[in-house]
Amino acid sequence: MLIPLVDTLKQLRYQIAHIEDKTLSYEYPQLDAFLTHLSSNVENVWEDVAFLYQFLYVYGRKSEATFNRFRNELERYYLWAWLKKKQSVFSLKRDDVEEYVDFMVEPESSWCADSVQWRYKDQKGIRQINDNWRPFVTKDNSISQQTLAAMFTALNVFYKFAILEEKSNTNFVPVVKKNSPYLVVQSQIKLPDTLSNLQWEYVLGVTKDMCEEHPELERNLFTLACLKGLYLRISELSERAQWSPVMSHFWQDPDEFWYLRIMGKGNKLRDVTLSNDFIEYLKRYRAYRGLPPLPRVDEPYPIIHKLRGQGGMNVRQLRRIVQQSFDLAIESLNKDGFMDEAEQLKAATAHWLRHTGATHDAQHRPLKHLSEDLGHAKIATTDQIYIQTNIKDRAKSGVKRKL
Repeated sequence: MLIPLVDTLKQLRYQIAHIEDKTLSYEYPQLDAFLTHLSSNVENVWEDVAFLYQFLYVYGRKSEATFNRFRNELERYYLWAWLKKKQSVFSLKRDDVEEYVDFMVEPESSWCADSVQWRYKDQKGIRQINDNWRPFVTKDNSISQQTLAAMFTALNVFYKFAILEEKSNTNFVPVVKKNSPYLVVQSQIKLPDTLSNLQWEYVLGVTKDMCEEHPELERNLFTLACLKGLYLRISELSERAQWSPVMSHFWQDPDEFWYLRIMGKGNKLRDVTLSNDFIEYLKRYRAYRGLPPLPRVDEPYPIIHKLRGQGGMNVRQLRRIVQQSFDLAIESLNKDGFMDEAEQLKAATAHWLRHTGATHDAQHRPLKHLSEDLGHAKIATTDQIYIQTNIKDRAKSGVKRKL
């Protein structure tokens, strides 16, 4: 039987308390029964899961996205160690970790779901497991380099933490990663994923054109403007435990320049500059919501509002909004005969809008200004992703070669 070991970030503190007090059966009876059964065949199951919760609390409490990444990677690693090797994760050797990597590249079908599934839901105070949940989600027959890298990162950080906490003496992950036959050493030119000019024209234009008939699409239009025009990550527009993006986060300096204060990666605040074009979209969106043209310093209203209910939007809801506009553009591109552009747009995600805006503006903005608006800690990161100075210089010198 495969069941999730970890609930949501919000529920994690309750799971920690239950483990410490040995009262897991009160709120998580299925998980308690699973761990109790396992402990008869595998040593230190309860200690293992208690340490997992401790690790996720330390590393995940700053960011729900970080929590989710580590939870997903470590949870399936734990289940594999217990169910396949009948061992604690702290008893595994180098060859065991290598065997796990093989398993991850080709997991058994019984360990896989074809879509992301919820884990637990509340039923009269009991956290009920979703029987359709599985440790892996497989959408095609091959594993990506990004997925492999995320797995190695999670395991490496976990074992480093275990060594610091004197829970383990060894970390085999670096040597396994170095010798892995599945990882490809990246040396080729890699450009960020962006929308073409035509795709962006359709995404923005079709949404804008349909607003008159469907006023609720004004919310879509403004979301697109934020992600592309301000280079925002979708998480930076979302409601989080530590941060609620509200209209008062827009502010104006004494020289009448406008900014948006947001919380980015690592809970770092930054102020993103607003263009004149963006301010027009801000005014349009606020008019739709029945607000004055420009924000005041005391406005508590969410930047992206819910059509029903209170508060701001979460990441999943914002992704749905963006995907709706992508789908409308794909339909329109196909109707107008741009089949290739439509097909390529099907692969796009909300994060492509950040890359699209930054790539376009890199042609005419100072690198330092672009880097600060993007929230990059180093200008070199911005150059590497969007400018690629060294590659361009190499290409220019390469053109002059003689045969």
